[in-house]
Amino acid sequence: MDFSQVLDKCGDYGRFQVVLLLLYGYTNILGSLHYFSQTLITFTPEHWCSHDDLYGLEVEELRSVYSNVSAPACTLLLGIVNGTGVAADDAKCRNWIFNRESGYESITTELKWVCDKAHHPAVGQSFFFIGSVVGTITFGYLSDRIGRLPSLLMATICGAAGDFATSFVNTLPWFAASRFVSGLSTDTMYYLMYILVFEYLSPKSRTFGLNIILAIFYCFGLMTSPWAAIWIGNWRHYLWLASLPALGVLIYPLLICESAQWLLTKKKYEEAVASLKRVAKFNGCQVEESVFDEFVKHYREKELEVSKLGDQEDTFLGMFLTPRLRRFTLTLLVKSVIITLSCDVINRNMEGLGTSPFKLFSFTSVVYLPAGVAILLLQNKIGRKGMACAALFVGGLITTATGLLIAHLDPTENALLLAVMVALGRFGATISYDAEIQYAAEIIPTSVRGQAVSNIHVVGLASSSLAFYVIYLAQYYKPLPSIFISILMFFGAGLCLTLPETLDKKLPENLADGENFALNESFFYFPCLQKKRTNVKTGSA
Repeated sequence: MDFSQVLDKCGDYGRFQVVLLLLYGYTNILGSLHYFSQTLITFTPEHWCSHDDLYGLEVEELRSVYSNVSAPACTLLLGIVNGTGVAADDAKCRNWIFNRESGYESITTELKWVCDKAHHPAVGQSFFFIGSVVGTITFGYLSDRIGRLPSLLMATICGAAGDFATSFVNTLPWFAASRFVSGLSTDTMYYLMYILVFEYLSPKSRTFGLNIILAIFYCFGLMTSPWAAIWIGNWRHYLWLASLPALGVLIYPLLICESAQWLLTKKKYEEAVASLKRVAKFNGCQVEESVFDEFVKHYREKELEVSKLGDQEDTFLGMFLTPRLRRFTLTLLVKSVIITLSCDVINRNMEGLGTSPFKLFSFTSVVYLPAGVAILLLQNKIGRKGMACAALFVGGLITTATGLLIAHLDPTENALLLAVMVALGRFGATISYDAEIQYAAEIIPTSVRGQAVSNIHVVGLASSSLAFYVIYLAQYYKPLPSIFISILMFFGAGLCLTLPETLDKKLPENLADGENFALNESFFYFPCLQKKRTNVKTGSA
């Protein structure tokens, strides 16, 4: 009587799971507001060095005046002659005219962090990234030590506190410090809630529950956050909107319970039984006491067998001690780098495409919904491996095509076509990213899932620091960033073939299970192809 059998009796897709998924959706909205806040608050609009003769001119007139000036944003004018600006030598610009997006005031426009202070937002971005690395490692470790639920609460509140504190800063040191605190929860709140939901859903329900909720709620958050910022009109007030709703996670312990699977790995059998009884009661299921007695007996016997063998407690480093599990872990680490870097470059590259970056990001975020539906329709049919491999391969093709179009089309005349291609690129990247999360969580044993997922995730986050340099390759040849990312995605598609298929299989609970998982399985094993072969053999017989 193992966990999956008892969960089936308690209800593996009842009212409790519905509440859990709704809270997962709420967490996704919080995550999307938090994630995009770093870009929104440091948005730098088109700007020009101010001059008395420039006030009252329209944007096109300003561009015309500065058309012959090499650095219009930082060059002070002596005056305007025949409609063209005459630059002053060695004069420092102290005031600017900003072409604000619908009047939106960012920290860049309010504190005038341009020209010789243009690096200030980048410093905040760097500390935000450092915080995300520290937070992912720290809260991932805590999730396997003190539990999924308390780690989730601490991570979410920590990130909200950082955003709220940022809204009061006026200097670079305080900005960097508050962004570091804010970065501690970047994606951490999302994947900790993901693991908690993952461990209470049946394998057949995971694809539908996790991906559809992610698609709907995360899509809603991404699409509305730019408009919310424009409607509020000020970066400080937007951070209040992004941070204060995070207080809602404080009611989570009243509605849901700690992961019973995690409690079992910590040998807290009575607490695991209490959690399962709470699930059964919530779902209206009557479960006999003898079921729980047999359940506890089963795991105590397993514990006794392990103690006789003298095995130590499972750790993340233990995943590198055996050959197959080591190969799986290294492949997941490299794959995380490829997917995270690809998504980051595709999502950041929104400027110079003939459309407002705010609007382009909002409109193309709608792809999260069809991406979730695509995963729902295909992942349980072609398998996890097939989904991951196909998403990266097709994403690579779309990214290559987009780069070539950007190189040969005028953005102002082809803004709609370029927006569609950007949306298709984000569609492929989103499927790759979302499919990767579930696939990795299923391959990794329960005993180290929180810590391992966080470490794999943090390696991917570290690769995000290279996104700027990848985008900068466009200075040499416009399609080069797209070509580079496409090569990575094709390589990642090939790596997927070395991983085991997890569809309709009992997932590993400890490192020993992980080493023996899917033994003798071919690199080219796909459930959909296997079913066709079986049907052909049956028909021939």
